[in-house]
Amino acid sequence: MTYYQEMLGFKPVVTVLLLNKADWPLYTKFPVYGMPHYNDDATLVVAADDNDFWRSFLNVKELPEEIRLQAEKVYGLPHKTVSMQAFFDLLAIHELGHAFQMQGKLQVQRKWMGELFCNILLHTYIAEKEPEQLAALTLFPRIVVNGGVKNYRYTSLKDLEERYDEIGQQHPQNYGWYQCRWHAAAAGIYDADGKVVMQRLWNTLKSKQEKLNDADFAALLHTGVSSKTADVLRKWEADMIR
Repeated sequence: MTYYQEMLGFKPVVTVLLLNKADWPLYTKFPVYGMPHYNDDATLVVAADDNDFWRSFLNVKELPEEIRLQAEKVYGLPHKTVSMQAFFDLLAIHELGHAFQMQGKLQVQRKWMGELFCNILLHTYIAEKEPEQLAALTLFPRIVVNGGVKNYRYTSLKDLEERYDEIGQQHPQNYGWYQCRWHAAAAGIYDADGKVVMQRLWNTLKSKQEKLNDADFAALLHTGVSSKTADVLRKWEADMIR
């Protein structure tokens, strides 16, 4: 919060509820213990403990040996178990990005940009302030993206815009694939241009309030933010691993 308050000149009001499994249903109606989310624009709910949801995301036995060894090193827990806890802990920062976005009244133009914004915010902070956690943030998205799209019903940005709630609620693994694409894109955007991209993106989305078509939105991102950011829209299909 302090890092981005200094960078962006804005501070949202956020209450964080850090809940164990017993307290979770007392304070949120969200059914899945472990998924960080908002109860409203200012109340962020995160899990306090490792859980079945986090452990379900990575079956290391199905991975190639080299990737399996990396996953066990990055996400391994005592007693030779593997959990995505280290990754999901960091997603609270992604969710904090939504508070900056919503309360800062940004015109994100597209639902996918609302998510990409938060992933750029997350990646930039970790790279700048806690780089020892970059492996936990980046390895899982790379594994998912490199696995291709054969198991997913929806893969286009158009699908996402038209079916955002359906994909998120009825096809959670498919929605997770989209998020991994955005995580990977955020890493590439930061690697290309550094922390200045976050400030440019904030200023651009805050200043341009009218709704744009795809061509104009891509041009705005190219000139106002970076070519890599614009490429998420321009090259989404071309960059897809089949």
